[in-house]
Amino acid sequence: MDELSQFLEIVRAQDLAQGNLRGLLHILIGRRITRTDGTLVSAGMSWRDLAAMLKKVRWSPESVTELGVDPATLPLRDRQRYWYTTITLAQVDSAEAASAGDRLAEALQPLGYVVGPAPRRS
Repeated sequence: MDELSQFLEIVRAQDLAQGNLRGLLHILIGRRITRTDGTLVSAGMSWRDLAAMLKKVRWSPESVTELGVDPATLPLRDRQRYWYTTITLAQVDSAEAASAGDRLAEALQPLGYVVGPAPRRS
């Protein structure tokens, strides 16, 4: 299992994304994630790659409701498109997403993960 898949499984097992999906999407797209020993987990990723990863790890499609998105309005049969559309609706570049990412980063520290700072907005 690769580092990113393992990271997502830990986040899911610890219920850290529950109520904080926007923060999770934000850190996966725009922040560097490492283990405390320096092992790289993610250097950030494109929306398309993130959508493919969420499909691969079978992230709960019902989690989008916390973003105010009705799952019935998304393409249910194509999970990669489902997640890509969700990411576009999540406003991952907003100040709210950055704050949610900061909260999630703090919660990840005791689990041995270091999340870099939010990208600076110009």
